Amino acid sequence: MPGRHGVSRRELLVGGAAAVALGPSLAEAAVTRKSKRGRAMRFAHLTDVHVQPKLAAGEGMAACLRHVQEQKDAPELVVFGGDNVMNVDDGDAARGKVQLDLWNSVLKSECSLPYACAIGNHDVFGNHPIDGKKWAVDAYELPDRSYTLDRAGWRFIFLDSTFPIGDSYSAKLDDGQFEWLAAVLQQTKPETPICVVSHIPILSVSAYLCIEEAPKVDWQIPGSWAHIDAHRIKELFKKHPNVKLCLSGHMHMVDTMEYLGVTYACSGAVSGNWWKGSYHEFDPKYALVDLYKDGGFDIEMVSYGWTPKE
Repeated sequence: MPGRHGVSRRELLVGGAAAVALGPSLAEAAVTRKSKRGRAMRFAHLTDVHVQPKLAAGEGMAACLRHVQEQKDAPELVVFGGDNVMNVDDGDAARGKVQLDLWNSVLKSECSLPYACAIGNHDVFGNHPIDGKKWAVDAYELPDRSYTLDRAGWRFIFLDSTFPIGDSYSAKLDDGQFEWLAAVLQQTKPETPICVVSHIPILSVSAYLCIEEAPKVDWQIPGSWAHIDAHRIKELFKKHPNVKLCLSGHMHMVDTMEYLGVTYACSGAVSGNWWKGSYHEFDPKYALVDLYKDGGFDIEMVSYGWTPKE
């Protein structure tokens, strides 16, 4: 039976040489792997909403959802890429409840589409590797912290990319989740194209340009900005050429890169600069993604016109 998200249990499986592009031009020109066999589906990728009571963030989230649904060629699914609330990783239960209540209120009043969520680092309550992630699973009514969703001939794989370490975190899959991912890829029919959704990018150009100043000697990329286990994941993907697209957020920037036949795309942020305008060159935006039956896809970045409120 369809659940709250409009996604049936039958669609879900629960689990324990490079070209790059970066810049605002993606807001006008789509990233394209077009198909001659027809479109399978269209969905919207909304990441880093960071909803909170301040800065009219709830109004901004509502405006974005309305903009998505008012598209002439409207999507049939919304994929939230994590960091859905401002931050509960500080472990403040009362503040977390306020943020989650606002999230649920806006969804109930403004989202008529089915949706699915990934977990972001700011969704992990108290930054706790077990209880904190259980909070996120329960809060967003997910089947588990990592899971699959089958839709229109494609398989979506949602990953939990936050690996808490003390008071901080790194971006990687724990061994159990990696083994689950390997098993899911092995079980997926080779003719079924796959879209992976993680909050933190597996690979990202933005990780090199998020810094304010160029390095004097060596690049110093924090392990929380992109997956430190990217090499292991890349080796796994090489065995499964039906992995076509990996979507992420986290960086609040827009970039696209292709490596060994897989496209890695970072979809900016609905909140832009955490509801204070643009972050680097990127205003608040979301992605419209068209998936095609043969594994092709289009990605179009869409600005929804939000400006900061006091």
